[in-house]
Amino acid sequence: MIVFNNVSKVYKNGTRALSNVDLEIADGEFVFIVGASGAGKTTLTKLLLCEEKASGGKITIGKFNLTRMPSFRIPKLRRTLGIVFQDFRLLPNMTASENIAFAMHVVGAKKKTIRSRVANFLKLVGLEDKGNSKPSELSGGEQQRVALARALVNNPDVIIADEPTANVDPYMAIEIMELLLKINQLGKTVIVITHNVNLVNYYKKRVITMKEGQIVSDKRGGMFDEA
Repeated sequence: MIVFNNVSKVYKNGTRALSNVDLEIADGEFVFIVGASGAGKTTLTKLLLCEEKASGGKITIGKFNLTRMPSFRIPKLRRTLGIVFQDFRLLPNMTASENIAFAMHVVGAKKKTIRSRVANFLKLVGLEDKGNSKPSELSGGEQQRVALARALVNNPDVIIADEPTANVDPYMAIEIMELLLKINQLGKTVIVITHNVNLVNYYKKRVITMKEGQIVSDKRGGMFDEA
């Protein structure tokens, strides 16, 4: 369970990014978070990752209280989260397999486990024949699928996808969304931050709309609310 209780965030320059946000996302939910640029979506993500601290209120993810979390516990929290960025953030000099394996090396996984899981997750995202390809040899959609496999390989509880379809064509956008739905069906909580109104309306999942640092709409199975 992810819980925001009366959360606010004011940056040092005085910018109020979030105001009194209350939000609950249950384990295993699939949620879209939408809103115009500056609505507070990025700040919400940064708070979840402990890249920023809330100015007020309380945030919990499962057993973790992010509001009072000491810095030495942040890596443990982040192991429960899988992050997919719109710009992929793959290491250019590593192959697809090596990019995925890198996430496991960071947490000290054994070599045998790494080999097995990397192969399994390449297969899951449909890239079992691309393991030896470097990012420059892959299409945008293939790079995003490698990034998705990397986010999943350490078996996180929550997947946060920040504009995962922004840099791919419409056909590949559907493929990536179908993969995220498949992951959700495996019991993972999936949060998709997006501007893609067509995808949001098509999939009819829970839609949280933000505006000026507040949640202005929260609809289950509803359409995008351009508040």
